[in-house]
Amino acid sequence: MIMLLYIDPGTGSMLFSVLIGAAATLFFLAKALVLKLKLIFSGRKGELVVDKSYKPYVIYCEDKRYWTVFKNILDEFEKRQTEVTYLVSKEDDPVFAQNYKYVKTEVIGEGNRAFAKLNMMSAGIILMTTPGLQVYQLKRSKNVKHYCHILHASTDATMYRLFGLDYFDSVLCTGDYQFEDIRALEKMRGLPQKELVTVGSPYLDTLKEKMKSIPEEKKEAFTVLVSPSWGKSALLSLYGEKLLDPLSQSGFKIIVRPHPQSRISENEVLERLQKRYESNKNVEWDFERDNIYSMKKSDIMISDFSGIIFDYIFLCDKPVMYAAADLDLKPYDAYDLDHEIWQFRMLKKMGIEIKESDFADIKNVIQNATDSAELTHARAQAKAEAWQHEGEAGKLTADFMINKLNSLNRGSL
Repeated sequence: MIMLLYIDPGTGSMLFSVLIGAAATLFFLAKALVLKLKLIFSGRKGELVVDKSYKPYVIYCEDKRYWTVFKNILDEFEKRQTEVTYLVSKEDDPVFAQNYKYVKTEVIGEGNRAFAKLNMMSAGIILMTTPGLQVYQLKRSKNVKHYCHILHASTDATMYRLFGLDYFDSVLCTGDYQFEDIRALEKMRGLPQKELVTVGSPYLDTLKEKMKSIPEEKKEAFTVLVSPSWGKSALLSLYGEKLLDPLSQSGFKIIVRPHPQSRISENEVLERLQKRYESNKNVEWDFERDNIYSMKKSDIMISDFSGIIFDYIFLCDKPVMYAAADLDLKPYDAYDLDHEIWQFRMLKKMGIEIKESDFADIKNVIQNATDSAELTHARAQAKAEAWQHEGEAGKLTADFMINKLNSLNRGSL
């Protein structure tokens, strides 16, 4: 009697995953064996192999919106006539509009394609804004000496998804205040201490210079910039028409600038709202890559927990209103801390909280909002703490990368 074996879809899927995992493991073991044989035959043990693909300085930019983070750093390498490899996702990256000689740009694609390249890199030091090293698909290459993360916002370093910074060798911060919570998580999780260095904010330095070149426009009306974060707890998803209806009827000019991720994660919300106000001439939507044009035009910002609040305050020194939301911190590193994070504490000092009950009378609420000396002082305090070494981030980051690699090379002699 012939017996037919039946495998249910769930078990079949699990077996398939096991086979794929086993194949991947064998591949990486084979790769490691090749590297080990190279070490044995070269007479060196435990030493990084410098093969033909080795690059001393590598910067990975996962998306062109992070160009403002890296521009001043690349300019600094160019000025020093020091070669650096710049890895980008697409051919339309802004770097290709530059006339660099010492910045060697390579297109490595997006997602898993990019990670496959990065996971096999041979390099001295790799700098990136991408978190989650050794947590998801992005792994540490055994042939890279040092992994460095540079913060792309001046807000808390613990607002990454869980374990965002845990497996980097160093973190370049915008202000010393970010050290405390990183150290707290290291102690809590039994991690070795990373090297923490404050270099300032390269993207704020870039935006500051760019804002100077924007010509002043003749103002026709008081302008409100609505610039929230994204997700279920963010302004547009949570309130939508409840806020935008009275704003659109206020007589003010309203600029709505959704978070870039909103186009991906909550596009239905945006399409609904755009259609609702398409005939209202007072309402304008901003989807430009740079936020500085809308920030410069506006007189006040309404937001939620978005980091753009700090960009606005530091670059424009204008008042901010915020609608507090019950942000679920469980997915973030900040959830593991036993205290309120810096950006939430500072927002209460320098921002003007508005509640849903204020929306119906939002015109009067805005008109009655006063930019007091206390708010001005709090904005200055926040800027001093979170944007140190103003104008120097490109230089200090290049200094760190070059000095760190020199130190590592000396240590391997």
